[in-house]
Amino acid sequence: MSNHQRLPLRSKKAFLIFCLCAGAVTILALILSVLVGSVSINSAWIGEILVNRITGREIFERTWENGTESIIWTIRFPRVLMAFLVGAGLSLSGILMQALTKNALADPYVLGISSGASAGAVAVIMYGFFSAFGNFHITVGASLGAVISIVIALRVSSIHNRITPTQLVLSGIAVSAFFSAITNTMIYYNKTGSDKVRTAMYWMMGSLSGATWPKVIYIFFAFLICLIVLSFFCSSLDVLMMGDDAASTLGLNLRRTRLSVIAICTILTGAIVSVSGVIGFVGLLIPHITRSIVGSKHARLIPASVIVGGTFVILCDVLCRVLVAPEELPLGVVTAFFGAPFFLFLIRKSGQKFGGAS
Repeated sequence: MSNHQRLPLRSKKAFLIFCLCAGAVTILALILSVLVGSVSINSAWIGEILVNRITGREIFERTWENGTESIIWTIRFPRVLMAFLVGAGLSLSGILMQALTKNALADPYVLGISSGASAGAVAVIMYGFFSAFGNFHITVGASLGAVISIVIALRVSSIHNRITPTQLVLSGIAVSAFFSAITNTMIYYNKTGSDKVRTAMYWMMGSLSGATWPKVIYIFFAFLICLIVLSFFCSSLDVLMMGDDAASTLGLNLRRTRLSVIAICTILTGAIVSVSGVIGFVGLLIPHITRSIVGSKHARLIPASVIVGGTFVILCDVLCRVLVAPEELPLGVVTAFFGAPFFLFLIRKSGQKFGGAS
């Protein structure tokens, strides 16, 4: 019997309790994130403003200033919701990459998707491409870069119309290095001014400071569509983790499943990177921790990781705003402080298992 089968959360009741507790922590994190800032806010105003805005009526008497409502509704609410969606989306992408490669050390950036999206976004920032799309010009550039990067990785890794995880990972590493070189070259040779360089560098390290309601809605629908489509692949992901031979024996169409997983991950990661920049380690850290609690069945792993990942990024964003206040740390820096030691721990743990088996 495996360690996952011996977990106390094997029962549906225990899993439900875990999700309810995690959801309660998420709500507390949401409230904390809205409260944190240079302007002091009464916690009671959060729910009252939210109800008034959603219903479009003055159900609760206005006891706050217009400026305070504007801060809560137009700045802090979009940011905290964006943080949750970014964390949830990266966690979901991490699950997909780990299932696709059958490697617990894989994350959403293993195929070079984020590097391609980053190169596309930096090109837009530096040279003003796609200006006709207004505030979504960076989104268009990043999404286009993500698509180009994954197409190259798939073409390189496809041999006789067959794609293996090892070939895909190696191609992704090469594609990632290539687009990272393009990004660094654009920044190094930019002559238009330091403001664009600073914007690009800060964006490359990840930030939620530019969160707006249109961006939140965009990410929400991208995440929701990917989650709905993925719900039909939970059993396929479980079979995929058994290995190619076992999956083929059980009748799984490996090529179709892998291409579907790659498409979902590309859309989701490209959308996230386009609005928040590059945020590392979330897709590695959260699925691994959640898997150790709820097990490897994707029907449980996916909802649990979505909740935990969203909460994690919310709390990291709070730290970004308070550690060096009134300045703000890039979100990718904070997640790296948590993720890098954990990554080294996983490498060490994997090395001990390998050494013990020899």
